[in-house]
Amino acid sequence: MRRVRYHENGGPEVLCVEETDVPRPGPGELLLRTEAIGVTLPVVRKVRGGGLPLPAGLGGEVAGEIVAVGPDVTGFAVGERVTGLCFGDGYADYSLLRSAMASPVPEGASATDAVALVRCGLVALGAYEAARPAEGESVLVTAAASGAGHLAVQLAKARGAGRVVAAVGSAAKADFVRSLGADEVVTYDELPAPGGPGAAAMPFEPVDIALDAVGGELLSPVVASLAPGGRLVAYSSGGGTIEAYDLLVGAKSAIGFQMALVARHRPALMERWRQELWQLFTAGRLRPHVHAELPLEEAATAHAIIESRVNRGKVVLRPV
Repeated sequence: MRRVRYHENGGPEVLCVEETDVPRPGPGELLLRTEAIGVTLPVVRKVRGGGLPLPAGLGGEVAGEIVAVGPDVTGFAVGERVTGLCFGDGYADYSLLRSAMASPVPEGASATDAVALVRCGLVALGAYEAARPAEGESVLVTAAASGAGHLAVQLAKARGAGRVVAAVGSAAKADFVRSLGADEVVTYDELPAPGGPGAAAMPFEPVDIALDAVGGELLSPVVASLAPGGRLVAYSSGGGTIEAYDLLVGAKSAIGFQMALVARHRPALMERWRQELWQLFTAGRLRPHVHAELPLEEAATAHAIIESRVNRGKVVLRPV
């Protein structure tokens, strides 16, 4: 089978396609014939400089048909279609997926739908839930055109947010996020500077909740966008720092969210979120958008798209 690997850190150009044996599933594992692979910013950052390359290769969001099951697997059978997050050799013709991380793909949904919806949807829904939203509250979503962000905009509206402000890196993405239901759109350079002029100078009214997927230097302007008592949920792998005083003066809160902890310690909650995502999808209230579908051997192009931040929705690899 083919798999995409990298042997040194760098940009998309370090990715290469290698031939290797089809793996065998171990205890608790499923072997998938991979139909779709979701490309994520954390994986792109890992290749760029997130530690030395691992023998297991690139993990990722995968969807496909089960072709073999390992010992101790219950609830899944050969021939079923599933999706989930695998932790090695996800960019491959065949992938190993832990059964605990797998969820069925319902009839009528494609593999591309599955990788665009489930993992990013779980992150978006989990981040929103972490803020403990109340009906009618206003929400700011950064990276609103990204794989998780464009779902967060839709989920906030579906969950009863009174106003959703979409923050994007470029005005060229404004029409896209408005089509998702965003009430207002701002670019990052329009967010308020910490310690700057008051709300009257902002292009939008302060918000109750901010879901931030960018991090870094954007964190402080996002905090400044919060109304008194507002909550920031940070779920970015981009790092960044917040001044405690910026939280203190407005009685604001900063909350960290990581999907891996929910998967590890609260699997029943994660399954409930999965079911909600598919229900909203089936009802037509949540639509994952795919920016590009590329063949496996064009993984470098997929990473370049993510690094350039031009994508509107998900970037997907499709083994042929």
